Amino acid sequence: MNFTLAPLADISKSTLTQALQHKIDKKTKPLGSLGRLESLALQLGQILNTESPELHTPQMLVCAGDHGLTARGVSAYPSDVTWQMVENFLAGGACVSVIARQHGIALTVVDCGVRHDFAPRAGLVNLKIAPGTADSFSGPAMTDDQCQQAIKNGQELVKKLPGNAVLLGEMGIGNTSAASMLLARLSGQDIALCTGAGTGLDAAAVERKTAVLREVLQRHADATQPLQALAAFGGFEIATLLGAVLQAAQERRVIVVDGFIASSAVLVAHALQPQVLQRCVFAHRSGELGHALMLQHLGAQPLLDLGLRLGEGSGAALAWPLLESACRMLREMASFESAGVSEKSAG
Repeated sequence: MNFTLAPLADISKSTLTQALQHKIDKKTKPLGSLGRLESLALQLGQILNTESPELHTPQMLVCAGDHGLTARGVSAYPSDVTWQMVENFLAGGACVSVIARQHGIALTVVDCGVRHDFAPRAGLVNLKIAPGTADSFSGPAMTDDQCQQAIKNGQELVKKLPGNAVLLGEMGIGNTSAASMLLARLSGQDIALCTGAGTGLDAAAVERKTAVLREVLQRHADATQPLQALAAFGGFEIATLLGAVLQAAQERRVIVVDGFIASSAVLVAHALQPQVLQRCVFAHRSGELGHALMLQHLGAQPLLDLGLRLGEGSGAALAWPLLESACRMLREMASFESAGVSEKSAG
């Protein structure tokens, strides 16, 4: 698969990093007492290339697509739920719609490959490649051309969006199966460790799902490279999110990563360009079985651990105020010198 990427700069080693850390350490507080908020503030300053980071016009992308593998009974819900939930997003009734609205996050729903024709309306972008991926049990979920087109769609979409932060969301019945297989292939872990209940399978159904995924992995044993694996397992929404991640990273936008599916797009991006992770803030640890393993593989520390496993971008939207607080701490909190507060005594 022909795909070239411009190299990403290492933003961790610079005089700016030293200046940011000095600024954080001199705030009116004991050293390190704001814990993860301090490391988050440092990261946001690095990404946005300033000692006084300010987030503006955040964009939530909810990328939707159907999966041919659902015909094999890997989900507790029928594939029609994908398009029905897209309508729910657009009507403002989904969880991510509510939380995004609460925090002033613009929400764009992207039809990457849903098995349904939507009426055009505000907030919906039609980037449909096909009405769902092919059944990966029988062959690759996507052709190489389809995979590349989905990635390009994600890149072009981000180029047109305002703001300096992109939040990743998704919808697609069957997409935990694709994410589980991507994790197993790219991390070398057994598929049983990567496969969970998804939308609510019971233990016996999880065993059947795992057996199906194991067979799919064997049938695509030659798909060892990141983009080969993505094309083999799907889906259109994950490939579109991959393009969005790569473009946002290139533009030094803050990338807020939701749960298992969104993280699988970052997993592929990391395999292509490891420095992508420097631009990513992982919102939460999902309750989906494979997500903790995926985060461990990426060396990522999520901000929240609430047992969420809804997807949609709901966890990313919930974590958003923490990013805003980290920026405000850097910009507005007084230093010992400016407040006339004595620092800790030496010795």
